[in-house]
Amino acid sequence: MTVDKELEKLSRTTPPAADPEARARALAAAMEAFDDAGNNAAAAQGNAKGRRQSSIINWIWSPAMNKKFLAGSALATLLVIPAAGYLTFELTRSGLPIVDQERVTDNIAQNNTPKPAEPVTVGPRLSEATTEEDRPAQPSVANGAQALQDKGQQAAKPDVLKNKSEDSAAILGMAKSAAPAAPGMVAEGQLLAEPMEAVAPSPVPPADGRLQIQLEPNRERFANAEANPIKSVATDPVSTFSADVDSASYSFVRRSLTGGAMPDPQSVRVEEMINYFPYDWPGPDNADQPFKATVTVMPTPWNHDTELMHVAIKGYDIAPATAPHANLVFLIDVSGSMDEPDKLPLLKSAFRLLVNKLKADDTVSIVTYAGNAGTVLEPTRVAERAKILSAIDRLEAGGSTGGAEGIAAAYDLAKQAFVKDGVNRVMLATDGDFNVGPSSDEDLKRIIEEKRKDGIFLTVLGFGRGNLNDSLMQTLAQNGNGSAAYIDTLAEAQKTLVEEAGSTLFPIAKDVKFQVEFNPERIAEYRLIGYETRALNREDFNNDRVDAGDIGSGHSVTAIYEITPKGSPAVMNDDLRYGTAEKAPAATSDNAQGGELAFVKMRYKRPGEDKSALITTPVGDSNTVASVDAAPQDVRFSVAVAAFGQKLSRIAAVDSYSYQAIADLAAASRGTDTFGYRSDFLGLVRLAGGLSQQ
Repeated sequence: MTVDKELEKLSRTTPPAADPEARARALAAAMEAFDDAGNNAAAAQGNAKGRRQSSIINWIWSPAMNKKFLAGSALATLLVIPAAGYLTFELTRSGLPIVDQERVTDNIAQNNTPKPAEPVTVGPRLSEATTEEDRPAQPSVANGAQALQDKGQQAAKPDVLKNKSEDSAAILGMAKSAAPAAPGMVAEGQLLAEPMEAVAPSPVPPADGRLQIQLEPNRERFANAEANPIKSVATDPVSTFSADVDSASYSFVRRSLTGGAMPDPQSVRVEEMINYFPYDWPGPDNADQPFKATVTVMPTPWNHDTELMHVAIKGYDIAPATAPHANLVFLIDVSGSMDEPDKLPLLKSAFRLLVNKLKADDTVSIVTYAGNAGTVLEPTRVAERAKILSAIDRLEAGGSTGGAEGIAAAYDLAKQAFVKDGVNRVMLATDGDFNVGPSSDEDLKRIIEEKRKDGIFLTVLGFGRGNLNDSLMQTLAQNGNGSAAYIDTLAEAQKTLVEEAGSTLFPIAKDVKFQVEFNPERIAEYRLIGYETRALNREDFNNDRVDAGDIGSGHSVTAIYEITPKGSPAVMNDDLRYGTAEKAPAATSDNAQGGELAFVKMRYKRPGEDKSALITTPVGDSNTVASVDAAPQDVRFSVAVAAFGQKLSRIAAVDSYSYQAIADLAAASRGTDTFGYRSDFLGLVRLAGGLSQQ
């Protein structure tokens, strides 16, 4: 009885933990006995040699290490370890599973061989896709990794995973066959254990054997149109277009080139590249006339038989002390697609820069949208700067993108804090993805058109890559009496929101339109460089109901025409057989050699007014310079930018004009370059030349 009681007492006692050293010795002895027994045993698990796959390295390693000339020597390290590493790599690459030897031994001892888990299917087997057309596309690296991780965690069994810490560096497996699994799949019968690192699916190797990884599809959409054609002055002497002070295209181009790729030609809008740079054009003396036009006619660098008519417009620059109060609403996209370093984190830093630029009496509100819109910050004076910055810092990304609801909420807040005779503006910051609620360009255009009637302007700031909807950004900005910019770096945020805050925030004119009439007696043909998405009908120029672009304080706008003089061998259109178009009224001669070359007209409305005013500028021989070098420095640099933009857009007119020639023209006209923008441009030209090998 005493013995029985002692046994019962012992049965209720928790045994002490095994000594690690003793456990290791026992395990080593068991493994050695197992190997010895395996020499005379039948082949197991399809291995014809009767040895476990995980013991191949031991099989090679043990004899080598037992050789006296290798044991304990440095030569062992130099020769055997690399060889073992190579064999391990070959086993892994061929698809043979790696086995946790300690666990297998333990399970055998307990007669508890683990059952294979369900195969994890990430994609179809190659055998199921008999032709290249039938074979489906491989999943993305990121998605495939997540799928493997999730499946692996589900497949792991608690009775097998007794000690998670011992398995953190391995993906366990037992294979029914030594054949490798199809790409994108775990071998049939392979056992997955957690924790499991994210594993990218193996891409299908092409015929040449080079490794390829399929990335996420690029869903960027750009607003562009066919390049402007050459027009005959005899039949179409008038060119009409809207002002454009956007700069987004230049940032798109820079992002692509610095990333090692030529930009999508559809992302290149030449006028936005030209207007990205500050120029020292002569401006008006006072605000009574908000613009001044300066016209230069010069030889074309890329075609000796044509000329360039360069029209430079400078807006009146409002002194900071007299700038009106600002009522700004930050409308911020915090959807899941914004959860990337170059999106929401960069956005938050950019808005912090802007807040620090504003005056104490200015007002800031914050609205976010992701599925549903929410007000993060009611209208708050910038004097409470810490409160505003704290609200920005708390922003986090997640959810779908319901932009329309956010736009409505932002305009409501702007109207609530409306400043009479001040600046009332919504600043939309997004990667351009609107996928909940009204999301077509036309639906959102109608919403914006209705809201602008309240006197509230719109600025659109794009962030990130891969998902950018530039087409929608342009639609919103153009129809919301505002502008669009693309922020790819914090330096760009500094330029757009701090250095150019006056032109970004404070408008001096709205619905600005240009119309140029060419004299058929002097000019045979013309081509407007850029402004394809800003084209207007001739009759739209005098129609005050037609919306156009807006110009802010100190903004400069540049338009360049390539013109063909009458009688030039570069004329592309034949004379009409049955007569010419109705002749224009006789031009006023500005010198003894002939009349005007062209006549430039501008229409604009002051903020808060509905009636437009007109400014005109005649162009004659007095505006002409004899050589490219004789043109003003800023004119030459802007022409270099125009050539670069056309080159990237694959415009045939500049095919024979090399990137080196563009770089030479820009370098010779770089000037002071206070902020280094022009030096950066030279770097982009050289990158493009290298990438295109031209």
